[in-house]
Amino acid sequence: MLKCSTIAIMSSLMIMDIAVADEEFTVQSALAQRIIDPQLPLREVQAYVESRILPMPEPDSVAAWETYINGVRQEVLDKVVFRGEGQKWRSQATQVQWLETIAGGPGYHIRKLRYEVVPGMWVAALLYEPDQLDGRVPVVMNVNGHDRVNGKAADYKQLRCINQVKRGMLALNVEWLGMGQLAGPGFSHYSMNQLNLCGTSGLAPFYLAMSRGLDILLQHKNADPARVAVAGLSGGGWQTIFISSLDKRVTLANPVAGYSSFRTRGRYQSDLGDSEQTPSDLAMITDYSHLTAMLAPRPALLTNNAEDNCCFKAEHALPPLLQAAQPIYKLYGKPTNLRYHINHDPGNHNFGLDNRQQLYRMLGDFFFADDKDFDTTEIPSDDEVKWKEELFVELPDGNHDFNTLALELSDRLNRSLPDAPASLNAWQSEHRTTLRKIVRAQDFDVLPIRQSQKQSEALAANWWWLRMNGDWTVPAVDLLLPATTTTKLAIVVADAGRSDTAEQVQRLLKSGYRVLAIDPFYFGESRIAERDFLYAILVASIGDRPLGIQAGQLVAAANWARDEFQCDEVTLVASGPRTSVIALAAAGLSADAIDAVQLRDCPGTLREFIEQNKGANHMPEMLCFGLLKHSDIAQLVALAAPRTVTIAAASDRVKKELAAISATAALRNVQFSD
Repeated sequence: MLKCSTIAIMSSLMIMDIAVADEEFTVQSALAQRIIDPQLPLREVQAYVESRILPMPEPDSVAAWETYINGVRQEVLDKVVFRGEGQKWRSQATQVQWLETIAGGPGYHIRKLRYEVVPGMWVAALLYEPDQLDGRVPVVMNVNGHDRVNGKAADYKQLRCINQVKRGMLALNVEWLGMGQLAGPGFSHYSMNQLNLCGTSGLAPFYLAMSRGLDILLQHKNADPARVAVAGLSGGGWQTIFISSLDKRVTLANPVAGYSSFRTRGRYQSDLGDSEQTPSDLAMITDYSHLTAMLAPRPALLTNNAEDNCCFKAEHALPPLLQAAQPIYKLYGKPTNLRYHINHDPGNHNFGLDNRQQLYRMLGDFFFADDKDFDTTEIPSDDEVKWKEELFVELPDGNHDFNTLALELSDRLNRSLPDAPASLNAWQSEHRTTLRKIVRAQDFDVLPIRQSQKQSEALAANWWWLRMNGDWTVPAVDLLLPATTTTKLAIVVADAGRSDTAEQVQRLLKSGYRVLAIDPFYFGESRIAERDFLYAILVASIGDRPLGIQAGQLVAAANWARDEFQCDEVTLVASGPRTSVIALAAAGLSADAIDAVQLRDCPGTLREFIEQNKGANHMPEMLCFGLLKHSDIAQLVALAAPRTVTIAAASDRVKKELAAISATAALRNVQFSD
């Protein structure tokens, strides 16, 4: 918080536009007036993220590098992938059920199977198996990207598997979560964040689908554990780098147009990636450039496309990965084990003929080095590609998806409330500390810059840039009826942004309040114009939480405004389910910045977001990792006690969920109004 003397100095240096009376100057026009450049939120979040990306280490020996990457692998698995229930899922044996075998083409057949990723969640797969098998043979796990319609039946993927099996390999074709047979709203990749909300990593099912696929391949009596490859396009490219870097059973990797470094992702919106590619806290531990180097000294082929119309275009995605990985391969004395290929024909987002043949060449050089007759030219097999209906694998009734799994997990959560007045302070102290850790609460110093001001006979307004820690610019406008002398301040936020709060602001002004309407990170003017939610999950990946930033901005604004306007009472007013939760979090984090909270359209429980199947693309800050495990709405209201929380137009669900607050002698700080 700035001292009053500092504020006075700043004010004397400000250039102010003092306007005369204007009949068209209204509360609505004051709220709607733009304060910051539309591109500023994007530039700020890009700079914020990029400054926190880990640099690539520069080891001077293989031993030093191995020590580093062994620690990274352990940390990623323990602290990112297998949090919460993931620890139990991790230890369970892979359950596989073999179903029918169908004819393939000359020399091979296709075995249908399904296997359990986590309890109650099964995925479909196909094993392409040579008719004649003798001894140990290479195995390849073929993973696919965002082909929601065809999934594992995509023609280019079938051709890849067919060509592998015709060369004597075992080829596993795995259905990806959310694609093909597993397409559906509950399997949306942004729904995985619902598991995060419950304190369990939504990344765990993705990782286990891959690692259990390797289990199945390596359990085959003819599998050669020294020759294990993974290859895939787009989301399949992400799967390839992720499993191959963390699971040393993979001995050859070919990710195709599937990832880039976090630094690159922040600069190129096309590369931002879905929730599984940008999981909470991953960038605190490693970067994708590091994961690429972790493939060393195993053979790796990095494939990108010259004119990619989707993502991970070669010219910006590939160089940082090579820059990181090439020195490590040289450190091992295996520089030629790292290869790259830039596809020009057709050059778009593809795993077409040219890219497939590059994979066959890689397999030939490293898995069939003694076979001088190994042919890397694709074997024509178009007439063997099957309809997706032919490749359908029956899955169990009631198969879990992310949404149903999150609902089940949320049912098991138990959260406490103080049971007596004497226990309130201790309960609040403990829970406030834990809440700070969960939302990664940030304390901001505010540098206020008055952008402009205006006054008419009916209204006075000041527009502000509230600079917070030099990272964020929060646009704000304070409004006051000129004849009003007040020490009461209402800070107004809304899901739809401050420009949508005119009616509410007008009521507050008439009730004797000075009003400060602000747009915290992600709302109103502070919203990023395109692909905004992907930047929010990127912020979570570097170890922060959007909810912690937003709540911290509200607390900082309240502390600054209390001094700036000499207010005795600060009320936080929020409209909408998201800003209602943010307001409660702000009140819960600070015992003295906020004196009262008024909410409209507040949810009764965070579980409603799971019931509505809301994903990170809808409300990323609401699916904050572990929040529901620790605090539901009732606990956040209890943290605000004895300060009053007033909920307008409360639904029956809200009243039911908060009944315990009204009945608990230690609390009773919730009120309902029309």
